[in-house]
Amino acid sequence: MTTILVVDDEFAIVDLLEMVLVDEGHHVLTAANGRQALERLAEHPRPDLIILDYMMPILNGASMLQAMRDIETQCDIPCIMMSSMPEQNVRQRVSGLAAFIRKPFDLVEVIKLVASVLSASQPSP
Repeated sequence: MTTILVVDDEFAIVDLLEMVLVDEGHHVLTAANGRQALERLAEHPRPDLIILDYMMPILNGASMLQAMRDIETQCDIPCIMMSSMPEQNVRQRVSGLAAFIRKPFDLVEVIKLVASVLSASQPSP
């Protein structure tokens, strides 16, 4: 079973993604901001994927991702960044993303993207 950490300050989005991803067979951890997400990463086994909002209070997605990149055990966790901002604007400020989701998003597309990123991050036999 794969573990996915969902990080967003909009509780409705977190709840929706958690429900959908659990229905798809994933274990889901949640956090309301980047600081809380870094705490979750310290408390729990390494997730297989992080879905991370770009704009959040306390510690935004870009800052959280940078903090993760400085920690050897977290630096290569694939991350899907989501934002209502255009992808080009986000990618100018953040590097190393596995993928990008534009809000509002289509749940079917999110499921496909999660499967694709998880598949790509699995070691080859």
